[in-house]
Amino acid sequence: MIESRTLPQTLQQSTTATQKGLPAGDVSKLTLVMFLWAICFPLIAAGLPLAPPLTFATLRSFVAGAALLLLGWGMRRPWPRGWAVWLTLAGVGVSMTSMGFAGMFLAGGLVSPGLATVLANIQPLIAAVLAGIVLGERLGPRRRMGLALGFGGIVMVALPGFGSGANSSPSGIGFILLGAVGVAAGNVLLKRLTGQVDVLMATGWQFVLGGIPLFLAAQWFESPAQIEWGVPFVAILLALSLLGTSLAFVLWFSLLHRSELTRLNTFVFLTPAFALVLGAVFFGESLGWLEASGIILILGGILQVSRQRPPIPNHS
Repeated sequence: MIESRTLPQTLQQSTTATQKGLPAGDVSKLTLVMFLWAICFPLIAAGLPLAPPLTFATLRSFVAGAALLLLGWGMRRPWPRGWAVWLTLAGVGVSMTSMGFAGMFLAGGLVSPGLATVLANIQPLIAAVLAGIVLGERLGPRRRMGLALGFGGIVMVALPGFGSGANSSPSGIGFILLGAVGVAAGNVLLKRLTGQVDVLMATGWQFVLGGIPLFLAAQWFESPAQIEWGVPFVAILLALSLLGTSLAFVLWFSLLHRSELTRLNTFVFLTPAFALVLGAVFFGESLGWLEASGIILILGGILQVSRQRPPIPNHS
C-alpha cells in the first residue's frame, strides 16, 4: 500500500529532515548514484559509433523502463493511480528522459569537452530556481554558497577541456542546454510525486513514456538498420540501461522521498569529478592541479549543503 501524502505534508516532512545532516547511508547512496551516472558517459561514447544517437537513446530508455516494470510486476508493486499522477509521470518522461537523453546523445562530438561539462552542470542551478518556485524550497545563504562552490569547482575541472576536441557548434550547445533544462524540470516533477507512487513502477513508466517521443524521432530521422548488433553493443546497452539508468534513477527517486531536491542535486557536481578519476585510474589520463583543485571545491560545496543546519536560537 502506497502512503498518500499531500504536497504540503511532503514538503513539511522534507523541511524537517533538512534541519539535520544527511544520514551516512543517504550520502553513500548519493555517491553511488553519481558514480553510476559518471560511467554513462564512456558507455555512451563507446556505443555511439555502433548506433545512431536517437535510436541508442530510445533503446536505453525502453530497456531501463521494461526492466523496472518487470521487476515491479514480479514484486506485485501497485501501479500509479489517478490522471494527475499519470500526467505528472508523462511530464517527467518527456522532460527528464526525452529531452535529457536527446540532449545527451545528440551533443556528442559537437561541443568541446570543457564547455559541455560546464553547460551540462547548469542543471542543479536551474533546478534550484524551479524548486523554489514550484516546491517552495528555500535557497538560503548556506545552500547558495554550496551551489556556488560546486559550480566553481565544475568550471575549474572543465577549463583544460575548453581548448580541445571539436569546435563547439550552436546546435551542440543547444542540445546540451535542452538536456539540462529537461533534467532540471523532470527532477522537480519527480519530487512532486514522492509519497504518491511506487518507486519502481513510477521510474519504469517514466522511462517508457519518455522513450516514445525518442522512438518517433528516431524513426523519422534515423534508420534502425544502422545499429551494429553484436556482443560489444549489447554489453554496452545493458550496462548503460540497467546500471547507469535503472539502478541509478531508482536510488535517486528513493532519496527524493527523504530530502529536498536542491540539497541532493548538489551531489550532481560529483559526476564529472568521478569521470576524471576514472579516466586517470583506468585510462591513464592526466589529472592536473587545476582539476584536483576543482574536485576539492566540489567536495566543499557538497559539504556546505549537506551538513547539519545550525539550530535557530530561541529568544523566548
